[in-house]
Amino acid sequence: MELISGKEAAERVHGILNAKFQVDGYSVHLTAANIFSLDPLGKVDFSGSDYVPAGKTPIPTGRRHPEDRYGWWELGRGSYIVEFNETLELNGDELALVETLERLRRAGGSHATMSLRGRIAPVEALLEVSALRMEIKQNARLSRLRLFRFNPVRTAPQPVHSLIEQ
Repeated sequence: MELISGKEAAERVHGILNAKFQVDGYSVHLTAANIFSLDPLGKVDFSGSDYVPAGKTPIPTGRRHPEDRYGWWELGRGSYIVEFNETLELNGDELALVETLERLRRAGGSHATMSLRGRIAPVEALLEVSALRMEIKQNARLSRLRLFRFNPVRTAPQPVHSLIEQ
């Protein structure tokens, strides 16, 4: 696999708010569009016949000042769904890895690292808030997407004895 440059990865990411701040050498930052609380019941079984995803309830934002363009989500300790502004349209030979940005981690939040393939709209993550309280501003950069391309060139393995002789 090869790591794709941020500029090339950005071509597969739709909904980027500001490439100057979101695209860097080898990644694209994802930004918060919506945050939801989880309904208390989700179900998972073997066959999937009883599968029920946990429901989502939108959490409204609040503005600090009337002239503010963007609001803030005020979150307590717990689990939430964050929906990103960005969507993905990946080629068949590509894999996206989405990880928590250090700034979110230092503020007391995180999400599991995710691997994604294909077309993903919306991109969502299960946000865990470990701090007693956390405030997140609309469009905050929370996650980093790295894009990998599978290397289609396959070489036949060399016998071990030929490697030793070299």
